[in-house]
Amino acid sequence: MLKKIHLLFFIQLLLAPFVFSEVEAMSDSIIPHVSEISTPVELTSEAFVNTFAKGGEANAKVSWSLDHDVYENLKSSDAKLVIKYINKIGKKRYKKGVAGGEWAYTKALDLSTTSHKLENLSGHDTYYFKVGIAPSGNVSNMDDIVWSGEIKTKTKRAWGIAKLLILIGALGFFIFGMKLMSEGLQQAAGNRLRSMLGSITSNRVKGVFTGFGITSIVQSSSVTTVMTVSFVNAGLMTLRQSAGVMMGANIGTTITGWLVLILGFKVSISAYAYMIIALATPLLFVSKGKARAWVTAIFGFCILFIGLDVLKHAVPSLDASSSIVQFFIDFKDVWYGPVMFVFLGALVTIVIQSSSAAMALTLAMVTAGTIPFEVACAMVLGENIGTTITAEIASLIANVHAKRSARIHSMFNIVGVVWMLLLFPLFLKGLGAIVTGDPFVDVAVAGTTIALFHTSFNLINVILLIWFVPQLVSLAERSVKSKGESDEEFKLDFISGPLGSTAELCILEAKKEVAKFGKITSKMNKFVETFINSSERKVKNKMLRKIDKYEDITDRVEIEIADYLGKTARLEMSSGASLRMRAMLNITTDLERIGDIFYQMGKTLEKKDSEKIYFTPEQRNGLNKMIEVVDGAFEIMNENLNSEYGTISLDKAIAKEREINQLRDQLRDEHLEHLGTGTNVDNALIFSNMFSSLEKVGDHVINVSEYVASKSIS
Repeated sequence: MLKKIHLLFFIQLLLAPFVFSEVEAMSDSIIPHVSEISTPVELTSEAFVNTFAKGGEANAKVSWSLDHDVYENLKSSDAKLVIKYINKIGKKRYKKGVAGGEWAYTKALDLSTTSHKLENLSGHDTYYFKVGIAPSGNVSNMDDIVWSGEIKTKTKRAWGIAKLLILIGALGFFIFGMKLMSEGLQQAAGNRLRSMLGSITSNRVKGVFTGFGITSIVQSSSVTTVMTVSFVNAGLMTLRQSAGVMMGANIGTTITGWLVLILGFKVSISAYAYMIIALATPLLFVSKGKARAWVTAIFGFCILFIGLDVLKHAVPSLDASSSIVQFFIDFKDVWYGPVMFVFLGALVTIVIQSSSAAMALTLAMVTAGTIPFEVACAMVLGENIGTTITAEIASLIANVHAKRSARIHSMFNIVGVVWMLLLFPLFLKGLGAIVTGDPFVDVAVAGTTIALFHTSFNLINVILLIWFVPQLVSLAERSVKSKGESDEEFKLDFISGPLGSTAELCILEAKKEVAKFGKITSKMNKFVETFINSSERKVKNKMLRKIDKYEDITDRVEIEIADYLGKTARLEMSSGASLRMRAMLNITTDLERIGDIFYQMGKTLEKKDSEKIYFTPEQRNGLNKMIEVVDGAFEIMNENLNSEYGTISLDKAIAKEREINQLRDQLRDEHLEHLGTGTNVDNALIFSNMFSSLEKVGDHVINVSEYVASKSIS
């Protein structure tokens, strides 16, 4: 039995190859091959994942990913991708089936493509996109294409007329904010703020520390320089004081570089501007005190930096990939390369309106390996020059002193860059020896060394140039010429510095200031005359602005002189000096009162024009005669103010005062006669107000001469 089993097993072994080959043949004909059993993946919109779009300047970048199984199934086929797009208006027309509502299509894209940039789109417009797959590769056959879900984005405005207008508007917003802040500070703070700032910046070193402290806190040298220009414009700070603050701001701004490098962020004041405005808004409804003035200053401050923020976003883009940056990098190996990179740094800072942002951009380009270490350092020097543009812009609408303050800042930075360029290679090698590592090779070390270069350069520059502040001030005064006396009226020429060594010397200086005060006040008479005799709206508005400005000047000059004489009173002086000082205080009071009267006359004339009330030729001639006589009284007064107190004769002044009174009486009698002939009542009231006000001016003018002539003060 066992032998039979072994025989059968042996026969099966012999027949096995033939049997299995037949079975395999049968199975091939019945069962498909493994490679043929997989079915095609069904194409739906779910084939697209992570689809999104990002708008640029008149362009958009569409990105997507294909499902892995879909891609694997189609990668060996002729399948192609295509994008269709339409703007917001076109889509509305498409839904309505009207003309202009057609989708646009890109060319066929390779299946492996994951993003595509569409150019020449409309700027500042919303676009809708769909990505499609054409399995056959024929993208013109719409029935064969499977589309993704719809995505949308908004494009940015391309650089052109619209963006240029936005840029100009932002610049106007910035300047308007500066003007509001300056006026608000002037009204709210007045003499007290000037005294406080004067004590903080009483010498150059204190000024440097003040500028450094403010800039370190607010993280923007632009804040410090613009505020300094505003203070100078408002008469709250002198040129010498502003020079120290500007120097300190240059050191303070280097803190930003370290923050960007170490922490990687920077606080923007504009981000909090609206919150500050919200907190200040309740002050708009407070009528007492100086709340309105403070809210004007706060709103101006916020508007200034909102405008500055818009300004940064309105300028053309300038980054590491821009052609102009690459153009400058081509000059890396030539001898004048550093100068070219200084220009580049200045250009970048002027464009983005922030030296701190320019510094951050420079550090980013260095750490990314876009630009080498030495190029970045030269750009930092240029950024120091470019940052001065902010103060220069802020001073455009300011007076000559604010312009000179901005010019000091510019000269200080330019001089520093010049001497650094002469030592540039040696200075960089010295820094390379101090730090651990090679900044010329290691980008991580380069970033730290650039921040160190920025700080050390500005610190050394301040140490060197702080001794030359008087020369910088003198050069600024020579380079920025005054447009005339009206450009400098607010400035105290004789008593703006420290007290003299003796009371007699202080009183002599105050006397010169009082004499100048008389000339300032007398000019207001000419402004009224010009207004009355002009028929041009532009000229009249200019005269009203001048009257308003000069009235403000008279207020401030009175306070300044009184403050100076108050300090002088603490010094030891003779009884005669004490009486002269008292006479000056009385004179400044009368001169300030003259300014108030002219201011009220300006308001009367403004009302006359707004209500279309006109003087008759007789009334105009009468007022011109009165103005002419008052002008003669002013000439006598100014002559007396320049004479020795207690030595003049009052004969001419008294005669002129009598002439003014007689003319006033004559005009009043004629006026009363005309009232009975049906003269317009409003016209009559304004005319009466004008000649009466001019007579009051004459009263104060004679008072000034009487104080000067008093024998008790000789």
